[in-house]
Amino acid sequence: MARFFINFRQSKKLNKAITTLPAIAVRSVATGLFMMAFFTGLWTGIAWGGLIGSAGQWVLGLFVLCVIFFVVQAIGFLKAAKSYPSIQTPEEVKQGKKMGMWFGIIFGAEGLFIVLAINLVNNMGHPDLIIPSIALVVGLHFYPMAWIFKRKIDYWLATWATGIAICGIIFTLHKSFLYTTILAFVGIGLAMATTGYGLYMVYYGRKMIRENPIA
Repeated sequence: MARFFINFRQSKKLNKAITTLPAIAVRSVATGLFMMAFFTGLWTGIAWGGLIGSAGQWVLGLFVLCVIFFVVQAIGFLKAAKSYPSIQTPEEVKQGKKMGMWFGIIFGAEGLFIVLAINLVNNMGHPDLIIPSIALVVGLHFYPMAWIFKRKIDYWLATWATGIAICGIIFTLHKSFLYTTILAFVGIGLAMATTGYGLYMVYYGRKMIRENPIA
């Protein structure tokens, strides 16, 4: 996933200097799509658990179709990447390593805070807050990602996911809805975020290839 963020930014500079994309920039889109397919499927599964026996389950089929679409597109980008050369300057490699380091730190911190959040709500006697608290950590982690990689879409995703998570926490504490309903709400909300990200990756990947046709 780090490669997608890194090469997404670098490819904008490369496009101005060369007429052909480096293969790694195209492969990075495929990697990002595989990850979005996984996380969309994960949050859809959580939503499915909350909608068992409900007539609203059919809505989740749309996310399943998106998961399949992302996988198909990712495979397509991997095939397309074989036609592009491996081009990276020493400066770009150095910058990529630096961004990769920060990505690793953020990703590691995200995992740590998820564990801490789960233990915190369990010790507070609110295991029903586990899913909303995980969603909150996931949403918040997009903010530093946006700052590091200079991507506006991350701010939108962070705000959306964080808002969904906070609503889930409030609904749970006030028992505004059934737990299964809140589970479906959070699952669908986060699945929408990852789906939107995946669609953006498809759009950007196709744009890169269209503007840099294989010579």
